[in-house]
Amino acid sequence: MKYKNVIQGNFISRPNRFIAKVLVDGYQETVHVKNTGRCREIFIPGATVYLSVSDNHARKTKYDLIAVEKNTENGTILINTDSQIPNYCAEEFLPHSGLFPSDVKIRREVKYGNSRFDIFAEYEDKKAFIEVKGVTLENDGTALFPDAPTERGVKHIRELIKAKKEGYDAYIMFIIQMDKVHTFSPNTKTHPEFAEALKEAHKNGVKILAYKSEITPDSITVTVPVKVKLT
Repeated sequence: MKYKNVIQGNFISRPNRFIAKVLVDGYQETVHVKNTGRCREIFIPGATVYLSVSDNHARKTKYDLIAVEKNTENGTILINTDSQIPNYCAEEFLPHSGLFPSDVKIRREVKYGNSRFDIFAEYEDKKAFIEVKGVTLENDGTALFPDAPTERGVKHIRELIKAKKEGYDAYIMFIIQMDKVHTFSPNTKTHPEFAEALKEAHKNGVKILAYKSEITPDSITVTVPVKVKLT
């Protein structure tokens, strides 16, 4: 997935979940934040961020904040923060992932029970529901989800367990929006219920997958799986 017309800036502040103040070419700009998560560990004053320039002149904000550089003891990590992009990345990646045949039929936003899952895949005589989660939180090489409690996420896991019991294949795919990680784990400290639900899903045959991504200021590409540790 590639963005058009990306520029660099420096993060100043985040007045609310939807906007941030960013210094661009010496001027303070109000930009749209395409992620309603907390992101407190990466949106810090002075951080280098990357903005895509909107071609919609009717918008109130000219820019979308899509990536940020995080400084760690092991170097700088570039993190894509666009919460809308993981579904597109998964759809692009799945036909070449080895999980399904290359001629797999993929549909987006398919309803099942009381949920609407991100992807529905049909291949051979099988049908699969896939819920996609974007991951922007990292601690010492481990990617963590969620960064805030998510009752909606727990609900989706319960519905996937139900779908699996009714004969569908079921997957939870964590798209890690950065490269320099080696494992994925649920963020038990932040939301223990989500972590327990994920363990229950695994026990019931739902496949838990995590993939890291190659990130540049103007692109994100899903690359290889990382080890999933549920405990």
